[in-house]
Amino acid sequence: MTTDGTVSRRRSGAPTIRQVAALAGVSRATASRVINGGHLVSESARRAVEAAIKELNFTPNPVARSLATRRTGSVALVVPEPNRRLLTDPFFAGIVDGLSMALEEEDLQMVLLVARDGPSTRRAARYVTTGHVDGAVVASHHRDDGLNRILVDAEVPTVFIGRPLDVAGARYVDTDNPGGARLATGHLIGRGHRRIGTIAGPTDMTAGIDRLTGWREAMAAAGLPDDAVEHGDFTARSGAEAMGRLLDRVPDLDAVFVANDLMASGALLQLAARGLRVPGDVAVFGFDDIGVAESTSPPLSTVAQPLTAMARRAGHLLAALLRGEDVPAEPVVFEPRITLRESA
Repeated sequence: MTTDGTVSRRRSGAPTIRQVAALAGVSRATASRVINGGHLVSESARRAVEAAIKELNFTPNPVARSLATRRTGSVALVVPEPNRRLLTDPFFAGIVDGLSMALEEEDLQMVLLVARDGPSTRRAARYVTTGHVDGAVVASHHRDDGLNRILVDAEVPTVFIGRPLDVAGARYVDTDNPGGARLATGHLIGRGHRRIGTIAGPTDMTAGIDRLTGWREAMAAAGLPDDAVEHGDFTARSGAEAMGRLLDRVPDLDAVFVANDLMASGALLQLAARGLRVPGDVAVFGFDDIGVAESTSPPLSTVAQPLTAMARRAGHLLAALLRGEDVPAEPVVFEPRITLRESA
């Protein structure tokens, strides 16, 4: 403050919150509450602080602001899978794409945590629950992922992509997986196929469980046997191996519904290796439609799930939770559709 009562401005360096408070004629604490979005401030004080901020061209220090608000401005994308899955499965590219778009719109930063084994799960749990991020989006979760329960029990704002197993009351975004499987299997039945098998996903993941359920429901409705089942782990290699087992066990197989496109791509390679024509000898239908389906030989008919839109919705839901909004606990479920190509 100068002798004539005006605030002297520093010729070098950024203006400080003390200068804002002095120019506004309020305490530093009041200036801090205005800057950090607090509510216990009179309207006249708020206007004075905002005018001082504008005049001084004051920009809050993000570190100081995070300490004041206990907010970091970042959220974790937690992927409970090995690194190799993250780098090779286009499912995760769709998740990152959609979530990053939502968080950019919400002015939030994404932090990626890969946590599949015991030590990495413990590190991720410690990181998320000790204030390094404001919340989490969890994708591709398994029944034995203890991290899910830790996040919910610690009341960390969390949104799941896919229905989590054994986590009551969790908020999640998903596709109607049983409905999509019914659509695909119904198409195969409508084309005259009668010995239809399935390569199902892992039994510890809801996508694997629910898509198998939908296939069984469609087969039962048509009065067809549902014994031609093999399981994979959503990788191309597991799809090829499961297709081999299925052909050995069910030699009259004339169609197969595969629970994701990567496994279906492996199944197509196995069929080609055995000299079987697709769709002439065995029709193949996948699930996902996130890039792989167009590049297989032949191109793959598949159930399309709007993965990018799902991840984007999850990001906006999490941001609403962080703002303290009343977010309904009911799941957000997207409708699937089928995309027909040469394989079926």
